[in-house]
Amino acid sequence: MGKRILIVGGVAGGASVAARVRRLDEEAEIIMFEKGPHVSFSNCALPYHLSGEIEDSNKLILMNPAKFDKRYHIEARTNSEVMTINRTKKTITVKNVQTEETYEEGYDYLVLSPGASPIVPPLKGVDSQHVFTVRNVVDIDKLNQFVQQQHIKNIAVIGGGFIGLEVAENLAYAGKNISLVEAQNQVMAPFDSDMVQILHKELIDKGINLVLNDGITQVEESQIVLASGTKVAADAVVMAIGVRPETNLAKEADLAIGKTGGIKVDHNYRTTDPAIYAVGDAIEVHHKITGAKTRLALAGPAQRQARAAADHMYHIPHRNTGVIGSSGIKIFDLNAASTGINEKQAKAANIDYDFVYIIPTDKVGIMPESNVVHFKLLFEIPTGRILGAQAIGKGNVDKRIDVIATMIMMNGTVEDLKELELVYSPIFGTAKDVVNQAALVALNILNGAIKQVKVSEVRELVESNAFIIDVREKKEYEAGHVKNAKNIPLSEFRERLDEIPTDQPVYVHCRSGQRSYNAVASLGNVGYEHVYNISGSFLGISLFEYVNDKKQAREPIVTKYNFK
Repeated sequence: MGKRILIVGGVAGGASVAARVRRLDEEAEIIMFEKGPHVSFSNCALPYHLSGEIEDSNKLILMNPAKFDKRYHIEARTNSEVMTINRTKKTITVKNVQTEETYEEGYDYLVLSPGASPIVPPLKGVDSQHVFTVRNVVDIDKLNQFVQQQHIKNIAVIGGGFIGLEVAENLAYAGKNISLVEAQNQVMAPFDSDMVQILHKELIDKGINLVLNDGITQVEESQIVLASGTKVAADAVVMAIGVRPETNLAKEADLAIGKTGGIKVDHNYRTTDPAIYAVGDAIEVHHKITGAKTRLALAGPAQRQARAAADHMYHIPHRNTGVIGSSGIKIFDLNAASTGINEKQAKAANIDYDFVYIIPTDKVGIMPESNVVHFKLLFEIPTGRILGAQAIGKGNVDKRIDVIATMIMMNGTVEDLKELELVYSPIFGTAKDVVNQAALVALNILNGAIKQVKVSEVRELVESNAFIIDVREKKEYEAGHVKNAKNIPLSEFRERLDEIPTDQPVYVHCRSGQRSYNAVASLGNVGYEHVYNISGSFLGISLFEYVNDKKQAREPIVTKYNFK
């Protein structure tokens, strides 16, 4: 007789365990339990039902119990909530949520894949009928039907993470007036402040009322109240603050919980009970770069964990490489992706690092639909080990981040990235791809051939009347420039060296960083010692300053912004 394997929760983790076990063992008895009506659905695609891009919510359901049974001989029990784990008897107690009937099922192995639940703070009014969360197909149907049937126009989305942004975008496409409220000073935590301003601008440009540094304190009938006292019109409210791991079953069974609040698992995703495994959003995992414990609510890692857990049941070895957190999102006309760690995480982990911020085109410039890519690469000092990257643009930013993710998993350095040979065609990219360019600049920094300052430091330079050179052509300068910058075009600067001081630091920028890099290199070659390239140049300065200027009602440091 085959093994009896019970699985709590479907979606990415649970369903993947079940499918892998079946491929390994045709005799195994496999039963999945899901307390909701759907055992396998695309939770990452849920927001796209709100805009009608996925018109029929039934298409979000990937597999029903009948198909599981017919295709894989796996029993999937919906509306079945696992109430307790009886470790000594190796049984679980299950409740049929429709009939309230309870019963026990025995197991050889038990897999916990309960996922994570939306965080809803205990605020006045959050239990109102017009307040929603988004976790499953039932949730998205309820929200969509309420918005349509009640002819709702003003909607507040609370939280600027993946779910919050995707819900806000899709409701905006549906013609609604959206306020996006984030208690922190930025949306999308994986991105650094110099990069995330690009996303902030896109949200504002597309009509989103973006509220930062101000959390919700109360829900009223047609508005919400923020910590600042500001009131925001809202006939419907979507709580997307974040998620917490579903660990009640594990805690009640006296399984160990890690320091991050997730279920503690070993190399093979076994809990502290060798007959019980756990995978997905509810567990604590190892971060490959920092070495710290973390939690990661992403489908890709959950599926890898599921395969590893199933393999271990059948004595198939597994190499646990940890996680790096690769993710992507579309925000209106922009695509954004990231992998590895950002500056905040590098500092928290006490990693000595530097970074590159470049703005090349994603394909040959003369090709139609060629667009700039804002690309940031973090690397370790002095090893050059690649730590992370962030990319934003209208083109294929995901493939660049996938390259970096691969390099990180292979313990690659910027030297390795420089030598990486990638596909080239004018319609796909450039002969020196974005990632290769980043590596070359990183090596210049690592080897001390060039010094740089961040776009976030330019305001202080302007206010202290530092010597800034704009090496763009005169017409570009006149169309908008940093207020105290001196215009010495790259085409003229060799004849105008007498205008450049040698007794103080000199800061150089152009539009995107290429011309200024050449100017800095040339100045270094003729004896200038304290010359700095402004990373991101005028495009980066404009994007970084714009939203902050608007939100803080402060005087711009540029005569006119340039975003192209």
